[in-house]
Amino acid sequence: MVFSHPFFVYAFLPALMIAYFLAKKNSTRRTVLVAFSLLFYGWGEPVYVFLMVLTVGFDYIFGRLIASYKEQRMRKLWLVCAIAVNLSVLAYFKYTGFAAETFNFIFRTNIPVPQLIMPIGISFFTFQAMSYVIDVYRGDTEVQMSFSRLLLYVSLFPQLIAGPIVRYKDIALQLDDMRVRPFDICEGIYRFATGVAKKLLIADTCFAAAEALYATSTVTVVGRWAGALFFTLQIYYDFSGYSDMAIGLGRMFGFRFLENFNYPYASKSATEFWRRWHMSLGTFFRDYVYIPLGGNRRCHIRNILVVWFLTGLWHGASWNFVLWGMFYGVLLIIEKKFLLSFFEKLPKIAGEIVSRVYTAFITVFGFAIFYFTDNLWSSLGYLFGIGVDSFTDIFARSIIFDNLNLLIVGVILAFPVVPKVTEYLRRRFRVSYETRRYVMTAVSLILILISTVRMIGDTYSPFLYWNF
Repeated sequence: MVFSHPFFVYAFLPALMIAYFLAKKNSTRRTVLVAFSLLFYGWGEPVYVFLMVLTVGFDYIFGRLIASYKEQRMRKLWLVCAIAVNLSVLAYFKYTGFAAETFNFIFRTNIPVPQLIMPIGISFFTFQAMSYVIDVYRGDTEVQMSFSRLLLYVSLFPQLIAGPIVRYKDIALQLDDMRVRPFDICEGIYRFATGVAKKLLIADTCFAAAEALYATSTVTVVGRWAGALFFTLQIYYDFSGYSDMAIGLGRMFGFRFLENFNYPYASKSATEFWRRWHMSLGTFFRDYVYIPLGGNRRCHIRNILVVWFLTGLWHGASWNFVLWGMFYGVLLIIEKKFLLSFFEKLPKIAGEIVSRVYTAFITVFGFAIFYFTDNLWSSLGYLFGIGVDSFTDIFARSIIFDNLNLLIVGVILAFPVVPKVTEYLRRRFRVSYETRRYVMTAVSLILILISTVRMIGDTYSPFLYWNF
């Protein structure tokens, strides 16, 4: 089940809201959310619901065991067991086939490659479950004595499939108090509608343009760069759109999830980009990998490379993802050592232009690495004119011109234009709380209605991060 499907918008969500708000007790509301969340996850893969519940069960037991001991040695033992169980499940489903293929390639063997169906969102709910156990071990949060509340934390349907990665300590109190204010519902619907529009109106259109450019038999430099640019916009609007939907849905039921995107394409360096893109994942690796390895205190270059190797591998069981991660790891080291200071020494306007051009180039090129799981090196070579048929052709130009408005709108909205204009108008006309709520409701209805036309007219288009 996907958020951008008519069944979810017009059947699942209304049924859940009716059941949730008819329930007056917090305990009943938690039961309703757990039941609907498990139904949501099991809609396409019923068998893997049991895997997720079993994972939560293990982490519930490990959390209780860690909290029951004062002796550090025993606490650490149960923590290691919890991490080992979680990573073993993740590795089995996500990396077994990849490991077999790599072994066969290196040693020229013919080991059978398992064809496993990866549970949707396993990387996200595994990381969330691990973060809970680690925080209990560190004393950053109290152990959860209720299994149902821990299950609700992990299985909560808005962020279950593709994040953001929600830390238990950030919503622990919200699991107890399930009250929802009217304005929470209004803002939640608005945020959800914005995310649906991002996904259906921009991301899916960019996807169609990129696929058309890469499907042609004539390979041109312009066509390949245009395809990479469309994919760069697609992945941003697809994933940030999902995060908007997740945050909005959470808000509608009384949960406040932390932001996952902060206009990353407005960045002026790779360092800044990764403070704005998929922030929950960056925070996870910082707190649970980078800092424990030593952070900036010791072997920081090694620590950066380890984090980015794991970041790339987390995104997918393919070497192009590993290369993509290492590409950014090396860039961050180069920026830390001298590049950022070089930008700062340039005259202000020149530094602004150079840093933005540099960031735009590495971002589009980086997502080209991310895109090509097959024929990676030849595909990257095409971007620089190696092995191409020509520099450009009429087909590539026609795709670009047909989608020029999309490109312009996509680029403009990737910068914080809308919030700045909205804030200016709010201050200029002193917009009241009631007026703001009416405007948000009207905009939400318009976006949902326009998006519904796309839902009905287009074919099924899954979220990109379902694969991760």
